[in-house]
Amino acid sequence: MAAWAAYAQVFHADPEKIIQGEAIKVTAGGNITSARMHGQTIPLFPEAGGERLGLMPVPVLAKPGEYSLEFLDAKGEVAGKIAITVLDAHYHRENISIAPAIAALQPSPGEQKTVGDFQKIDSETRYWTAPFHPPLPGCVTSPFGSARMHNGKLTGSFHAGIDQRGAAGTPIHPITAGVVKLVEKYNLRGGTVAIDHGQGVESIYLHMSAFHASPGQHVTPNDTIGYVGSTGRSTGPHVHWTLYVHGEAMNPAQWMTLKACPVSHKQ
Repeated sequence: MAAWAAYAQVFHADPEKIIQGEAIKVTAGGNITSARMHGQTIPLFPEAGGERLGLMPVPVLAKPGEYSLEFLDAKGEVAGKIAITVLDAHYHRENISIAPAIAALQPSPGEQKTVGDFQKIDSETRYWTAPFHPPLPGCVTSPFGSARMHNGKLTGSFHAGIDQRGAAGTPIHPITAGVVKLVEKYNLRGGTVAIDHGQGVESIYLHMSAFHASPGQHVTPNDTIGYVGSTGRSTGPHVHWTLYVHGEAMNPAQWMTLKACPVSHKQ
């Protein structure tokens, strides 16, 4: 049985240390079918080489410290475990100036449940390949993980995605291959497209002005799924997108290279 944490070639030299908001890549052989850490159990999916692969998300709000990653057999019994060190990501605090009318927007009927159900998808077919690709060439105006303030007041939440600058009408592309699951116009999220990349990996793209995708469509990073807009709770044209692993928002910087905007150019 073998196990190692994260995409070491992308982010870490030490594979058994992980930062808040990153995913642990778990591989195992023999009769191991799942893994468990900090109360969350994930399936391990069969690979062509005979081993199994799964991704264990480490939530942004997980406390730094030592954790035990357990390997479970088909009966759910612990067959082995390794120690994982979760490190503090030191995410920053960020204030967003937002008009009262936009701040007061409420979700469409069923919006929260539909998106929540999407985040729980655990399809067995893997479509994704690493590294992933940013959906726009534009720089990042608001990074992942920052504690959010609206007009100087803490919201009690963190920024679960990435905001990328883009002129209105700029084509938006999926970060990796997958199947489109949602194409909806929502009050809060605006024009929204959500994609299942397989085996617990999903992504969602918000504030679109128009769509170029339909539910059930297979897409790749070469495809356009919609266009940059400023619909929903938005202060200007951009795309907000989130990467999920088993329902937890993950830091995309673990999977791709992202370019921050100069401070003077942030929206």
